[in-house]
Amino acid sequence: MSSNASTLSAAATSAPDHGISLGEATRQWTKIAALSFGGPAGQIAVMHRILVEEKKWIGEERFLHALNYCMLLPGPEAQQLAVYIGWLLHKTKGGLIAGILFVLPGFLSILALSYIYVLLGKVPLVEGLFFGLKAAVLAVVVQAVIRVGSRALKNGVMRGIAAAAFVAIFFLDAPFPLIVLAAGLIGYLGGRSGIAQFKGGGGHGPASGNIIHDRDTALGEALPDHARPNLRWSLQISTVLLLLWLAPVLTLFLALGPDDVFARIASFFSQMAVVTFGGAYAVLAYVAQEAVGTFGWLRPGEMLDGLGMAETTPGPLIMVTQFVGFLAAFRDAGTLPPLLAATIGAILTTWVTFVPCFLWIFAGAPFIERLRGNRALSSALTAITAAVVGVILNLALWFAIHTLFGKVQAVATPTGSLDVPVLASINLPALILSTAALIAVLRFKAGVLPVLLCSAAAGAAFILLT
Repeated sequence: MSSNASTLSAAATSAPDHGISLGEATRQWTKIAALSFGGPAGQIAVMHRILVEEKKWIGEERFLHALNYCMLLPGPEAQQLAVYIGWLLHKTKGGLIAGILFVLPGFLSILALSYIYVLLGKVPLVEGLFFGLKAAVLAVVVQAVIRVGSRALKNGVMRGIAAAAFVAIFFLDAPFPLIVLAAGLIGYLGGRSGIAQFKGGGGHGPASGNIIHDRDTALGEALPDHARPNLRWSLQISTVLLLLWLAPVLTLFLALGPDDVFARIASFFSQMAVVTFGGAYAVLAYVAQEAVGTFGWLRPGEMLDGLGMAETTPGPLIMVTQFVGFLAAFRDAGTLPPLLAATIGAILTTWVTFVPCFLWIFAGAPFIERLRGNRALSSALTAITAAVVGVILNLALWFAIHTLFGKVQAVATPTGSLDVPVLASINLPALILSTAALIAVLRFKAGVLPVLLCSAAAGAAFILLT
């Protein structure tokens, strides 16, 4: 009996077949998390460089297959890719470590910046820093429109889907989830019909260079035993994660009522976690539409401030939602101290945003072989990516209107209202900073982080000198 126990203990603590210890993997995931600036393209490139090129833990084929699966899911694909690879290497524990570490530095950084924002936001230096960030963020979003558009709009059909998405959200106030579902359905049907214009993919490619094949890596070509489809395990882990995700939401509804700010935060961002296809910039249009226009949690300029925080800190850009939850609870704290309520709001937002990401990976990853080469699903993703271009263009115009003009008029339309700038209220310093940032990123290919930092410094200098 003791011999069997010793054998089991040794098996549990020994290194896996690929020879990569969990401790070494944790150190690398920590490194990746600290370097994960620059949006999903930069984050995926960092993962590819460290895990494929430097460590040779997994190969190019397996990396791309995992990325393609993550691109089909709602939520931040870079963080989900980290969960997937962590799970592939070290089972559930490895996936949890990789996914949590990917989010933790950004969460702590934005929480600290949020405290500074509400406590010192009216200090001229801090006000100037955020003034400069807003101007640069506009340039970053325009760059995203061009980058995603050049990849996604390869033919007239895709350009038509993008144009329809822009008209739907900008002029008709159509909800983002409806646009995503409509685009996905069109793409799915187009793929099933074999229409050539729907072929292709999206996503952020890994870094270029010599291809590292699966057979030449630590994991090899074989599928680990724990990665084989197991319906019982998938149901068990799905049940646990669903409870962790939805139990707090239901508890808040029952205890505080549907109109309480915490219940609204939990329900809104849970809904967002299900429909956020297309990356952070597309999600921001949806969040801005609801958080600013519907709930009144924050002002348009503050949405830009939050994006500036997310752009200059490590982790997924979707962490900007944490800032939204922070301000929402800070301004509707009820009987709680505002900073305590804001902290709870930030934690709650992050929880309901990222717990579903673990659910999608742990429940679905063992079955991804069934998705390999599925033309209809690939076509659905292609159409969604095209629609996202129109949504991001809407976001760019929305940011431009509220960044470059001091006054905006709401003009009624048959389906809602349209923000129209008062031309006489143009903010010339913001226009100059935004133009300079645009030239830097588009003409001189400057990195996002240096442009944001330089623009923030210029904004601070302007406020302090005027």
